[in-house]
Amino acid sequence: MTARILVVDDVAANARLLEARLGQEYYDVRTASCGADALDAARAWQPDLVLLDVMMPDMDGYEVCRRMKGATTTRHIPVVMVTALHEAGERIAGLEAGADDFLTKPVDFETLLARVKSLVRLKRLLDEWRNRSAPMRGAEDEFVPPSVAGARALVVDDNEADALAVQDALARDGIVAGRAGSEAEASTLAAGLTLDLVVLSLSMTVDDPLRLASRLRSAEATQDIPLLLMAEPEQKGRILRGFDLGANDWVMRPIDANELRARARNQIRRRVYQERLRNEMGHAIELALIDPLTGLYNQRYLMRDLAARLASGRDGALALVMIDVDHFKAVNDRWGHPVGDRALRMVADALRGRVRLADSVARYGGEEFAVVMPGASLPDAQTAAERLRAAVEAMSFLPDGATPYPLTISLGVATREAGGSAEQLIAAADRALYEAKRDGRNRVATATTAAAD
Repeated sequence: MTARILVVDDVAANARLLEARLGQEYYDVRTASCGADALDAARAWQPDLVLLDVMMPDMDGYEVCRRMKGATTTRHIPVVMVTALHEAGERIAGLEAGADDFLTKPVDFETLLARVKSLVRLKRLLDEWRNRSAPMRGAEDEFVPPSVAGARALVVDDNEADALAVQDALARDGIVAGRAGSEAEASTLAAGLTLDLVVLSLSMTVDDPLRLASRLRSAEATQDIPLLLMAEPEQKGRILRGFDLGANDWVMRPIDANELRARARNQIRRRVYQERLRNEMGHAIELALIDPLTGLYNQRYLMRDLAARLASGRDGALALVMIDVDHFKAVNDRWGHPVGDRALRMVADALRGRVRLADSVARYGGEEFAVVMPGASLPDAQTAAERLRAAVEAMSFLPDGATPYPLTISLGVATREAGGSAEQLIAAADRALYEAKRDGRNRVATATTAAAD
């Protein structure tokens, strides 16, 4: 996974070293030697990550970070602050400035790469969500990171005191955290609860936490839950193994509550972005297959559904009913398209309410509708079509709000055993529909097609 990384350090040797090492991993790297240049580069280049030195003469890293996070054009870019100071106060200052992560000098390169990959994945999710949601947001809208208050976490640790400290830290951000003291308990809770984060201790003494990490990643119910590891400084090998198994981030003991909270927030937000993308993708698919006026399936769905049913032959007999609203043009011409749309919605509701659960009702286009009836014989489909015709005829349509206007439909029924094509079946039902219209409308006509050779 490549990415664009901006390295900000006033010591040229440090910047060149990071540029060379990251370049060896095929990252696209640029450098800046002062805060002003860093802000300009971030705005113009839009990197995927900024590695920001804290100690700089003109403008320290905290101020650079504050300005980046305060600008709409750069606030979405992750910032990793690099400091030679190990005090917790430095990390708290970074958190308050909006930093997403921290590294201390001398920088361990394997740790750096793991942090980079984690934050770039988060940034890519955010970028995709921002791009997809842009048409629904006004140009003046600003991105605001989602709140994590109310998120649910599970702390897995057989040390009760350590687990309680983690729960207390997460609670400061409104995160509701439960606890599991064993692998079995954690597996049961994770499978049964809707979780936004699992915090897993690598120091458990009875169970193997890496085995639990593997199980969480392999189970469908838990494979997308962010996994944050807690580890001792000497457990670097187990941390990297945890990342191989799918962990998303880690925090070192002794746990600094503010660092833990920052990492937990990042991972929970990643989960939020994933869910938003999944929901928006589902909505996009729905828009592609649903007619927005009536809420019925559209022609695209009908064709795919019909073709799939005919190709599989799993339904045996199959019937298709093509439907046309009689004299619909007169409604539009007399009362206008809004009233015509209301008429179409009423017809759609009448059809939808009088078909079987197995049937598919679609708006074929304009004032035409279609119903796919799997397993229906010609007599069955004819009876069902007559029921639909009578339901529409019985509707009380009041185009002007007072005077009833008769709405009726004509229907053509065709059946097909397994075989043939959707186009052939539609053509047969259309021929029957035109026969119904030719014979006076407000009636059902039937046709059959021969199976393909």
